[in-house]
Amino acid sequence: MPTLIPSIKNASGERLGARLDLPLEGKPLAYAIFAHCFTCTKNIKAAAHISRSLTRQRIAVLRFDFTGLGDSEGDFADTNFTSNVSDLLEVAHYLEQEFEAPKLLIGHSLGGSAALQAAHQLPSVVGVVTIAAPFETSHLSRLLADTKAVAEIEGEARVTIGGTTFRLKKQFFDDLERTHMQQAIASLNRALLVMHSPADKTIPIENGLEIFAAARHPKSFVSLDNATHVLSEQQDSWYAGEVITAWASRWLRQPES
Repeated sequence: MPTLIPSIKNASGERLGARLDLPLEGKPLAYAIFAHCFTCTKNIKAAAHISRSLTRQRIAVLRFDFTGLGDSEGDFADTNFTSNVSDLLEVAHYLEQEFEAPKLLIGHSLGGSAALQAAHQLPSVVGVVTIAAPFETSHLSRLLADTKAVAEIEGEARVTIGGTTFRLKKQFFDDLERTHMQQAIASLNRALLVMHSPADKTIPIENGLEIFAAARHPKSFVSLDNATHVLSEQQDSWYAGEVITAWASRWLRQPES
């Protein structure tokens, strides 16, 4: 699939690493944004496979790295969930100015929470997809309870995830605790697709069920069977991409002339 490397900056003027995957032939029918999981990057295999599935159906996908991760500038220790939402909005504004406003937001894990929040400020968005997203962002605080405890005392702490060590400041955890997702989900007013695996040991499937219960119709829930949290098996990410593409076709359908 053809790929462009956009020049996008966050609210502080720092460059965000990004790539815009385009259909092999023809003008895109619509544009989507993929927001990656916590401490991941735009190049995670699940994101690449889902993007490829969408581009095959002429949906362009802009994948990007949140500030301080991957190819993006900035210090990850100074970021938080609120800055993630801001990054997502800046990416959407770039698309609107340079190509076309996004109609679809896809968010993986904490990126799913960011997509749910950002959609409220993006009138062009008609559909939101969450993959293995927590019902409340405070779930991440509980997962990192030991790290949070150190940060509460010392102001910051280090945690190793996937072989990489990250600095997390007290403000990061405070921001997670201040964010409440239920109202954002209930008032989404967009089509919602919730995808979650009953085998997810990081964010249990009960989170996906709570998101689905809190949302209003139109909404759909798809179980990802035995998939891991990061959709590590290629067949799982391909399946997710195919389902998203089929689901999105209803909401991205072009008006009849």
